[in-house]
Formats: sequence, structure tokens, C-alpha cells
Amino acid sequence: MSLSAQKLQKFRSKAYQLLGRAKDATFDLMDAVLITRNIYSFAELSLSPVFRRKWPSLYEAIEDCRPNRNKLTKLYLQQVPKNQRVILAGDHTPWPRTEAPTLKDRTYEHGAKVISGKPVTLGNGYSTLSWIPEDKGSWALPLRHERITSFETPITKAVFQLKQVGRHLEVRPITLWDSEYGCAKFVQLTADINADKLIRLRPNRCIWGQPKSVQKRGRPRKHGDKMKLSDPTTWAVPVESIEINDPTWGIVKIQRWSQFHFYHSPDQPMEIILIQRQGKGLSQKAAKPMWLAWIGQEKLSLEELWKYYLRRFAIEHWNRFVKQRLHWKLPKLGTTQKGQRWSDLMPILTWQLWLSLDAFTLHFKILKRLMGKEQNR
Repeated sequence: MSLSAQKLQKFRSKAYQLLGRAKDATFDLMDAVLITRNIYSFAELSLSPVFRRKWPSLYEAIEDCRPNRNKLTKLYLQQVPKNQRVILAGDHTPWPRTEAPTLKDRTYEHGAKVISGKPVTLGNGYSTLSWIPEDKGSWALPLRHERITSFETPITKAVFQLKQVGRHLEVRPITLWDSEYGCAKFVQLTADINADKLIRLRPNRCIWGQPKSVQKRGRPRKHGDKMKLSDPTTWAVPVESIEINDPTWGIVKIQRWSQFHFYHSPDQPMEIILIQRQGKGLSQKAAKPMWLAWIGQEKLSLEELWKYYLRRFAIEHWNRFVKQRLHWKLPKLGTTQKGQRWSDLMPILTWQLWLSLDAFTLHFKILKRLMGKEQNR
């Protein structure tokens, strides 16, 4: 047995022990999900050849299992290499439940379904914090995937998840966030967490510089000149500007401003990064500028910051994958607690796929070599 296969087997054995009750039925359910591409109802998973029980056991597994989320997080982090910088990405995605009016603790979420002419849906929001393992690729490996209750916000849940993961990391990670987290509240709540942050900003956001002069009387000023990102006439002079000719993105212009802050977090200085694609023939979407805020202990180059943030889009690929291929939104479960238990299985499934990648690649190469020898005879 290869080392990669042994690693996968060891992971499955440890994950099995952390499922609480109904381990066998729950593990059969996960194996059925992994090998079943298309289904129209949750009960169809019971027809899978790897599910050794009757269809009621599908629902009994979700009812009885109790995945230990904290210990599972430690198990996931044990698979992260120790000799590289850890890149984490956070995101918020909805599980629409418009057809379940009696489901407790539903919240309004941004979604594709339209209610009263607005892109809003009813259901449960889920916050995900993932490890991004590759410089280029679509793999995002979730460390925490949890429901956002009606007493929480996506920001407070993301801060909680970052604290839970950060205390098990030996090195300071770089974390990547969408514009939903580009506000003073998130910056303040994460100020004491041992993590660097690269956050996208909304294009209509306003930021403030440092006060230029020292007052002799009165309270010292906290804010300097206002910079409105959507109004170039208010922009300060950038401290650095470069152009990169990238084979994929073409000519990209990147600029940096230092010592800016949000109005309600003047004690948290940020570097502001503007990324613009150059050239003719770009679509309106491609030509749209992207604003980032960098809060970190070290000064990274503009190209590094841009390339780091491009890795964040892997978590959006995972959101689509978990909904379309792992059938996350398919079961119509009666309680939010069952929904959370089912959602706790999604990271386990993703990590199994990632750990099996090397083993299947090796077996494919061996099979290809053997087939080549047979053809040469």
C-alpha cells in the first residue's frame, strides 16, 4: 500500500471515531455520496451499493450522529504541511429553505431566488473557513463549516471560526476575505487574532488617512483626508505603483496607499491596494477595479498580494461543488440541528477526496504504464 493510501486510510479511521453514535450508518452515507453523481432525492442514496442498510437509516444516521467539530478541526490541521505558509479563506453561503415555513431560526440571506423583486432568500446562512493548498487550482479544504444563527452575523461567526482555527496553528496565517468583511467591525474584532488579513473593499467605500498636523489645543484629530474609492479626485498620491504583464490576465496595474483606516477603527492602519486590468477590448466586468486592504506584520510586494488574493476564489468553487456534487442542499431536514450535522460531513468528504488524489494519480500512472506494455507486445 502506498504512503498516500495509508494516509487516507488513517484519516478515515480517525474521522470514523469522531462521528459519535451511528458511526457505521454515517460512514456508509458518506461513501454513498462520494460515488453517487446524480440523484433526485436524498432517499436515493440508500440504493448505492456501498450503503448496506435500508433507506430509513439515512435519516437515522443524521438524527443520531454527533460529529465532534473541534476534534475534526484538529484532524484537518494535521494534514496541513508544516513547512509552508498557511493561506486561509473565509466565505458566507446560503442554504435556501423557502419551502419550510415551520423551520426554526430561518434568516434572510442573499441568494439567487428573488423575493419582492430583490435577490433575497429565506433559509440558513453558513460560514466556512478553508485552507487553500495550491497556488493555482480550485481546491479549498474546509476547516470549519457552521450555521450562522439568527443571534449572530457572518462577521461574528467568521471571527469565532478564525479564533478556533488560529489557536491550533504554529505559524501566523494569511487570511483572505470578501467585501462582506471589509468594514471597521471586522477589523476591530480580529485585531487581537494572530493572523494577517487581506480583505476586498466595496468600490463605494470611504477611508481616511492619518491627520497631517498636531493640534495645540483640544482633542487630537483621529482622521485625515477622506478618500472615496469611487471618486478618483479624492485619491491621495500612491506610495508605489507597478505594471505586470501576466500571461493570463494581461497587463495589470497595481497601486498602493499606506496609513489609511476606516472611520470607526482609526487605531487599525491598513495598506490600500488598487488592481486594474489595462488594455483595449476589456468587458465592463473585466475592467472593473478591485480594491484590497492589507493588515499584516510584514510588507509584501504588490504582486504577492495580488496573487495571494486570487487564491481566495477557490472557496467559491468549493461552495458550488458542495451544492452540486456533494448534494449538500438536497435533503429536506426538519430541524436546523440535523442540517448542521449533515453540513459537518461536507468537510470530511472534501478532505477524503483531497487525500485520495495522490493515491488515484499513482494508480492511474501504473495502470497506464501496464496498458502501454500490453499494447507493445
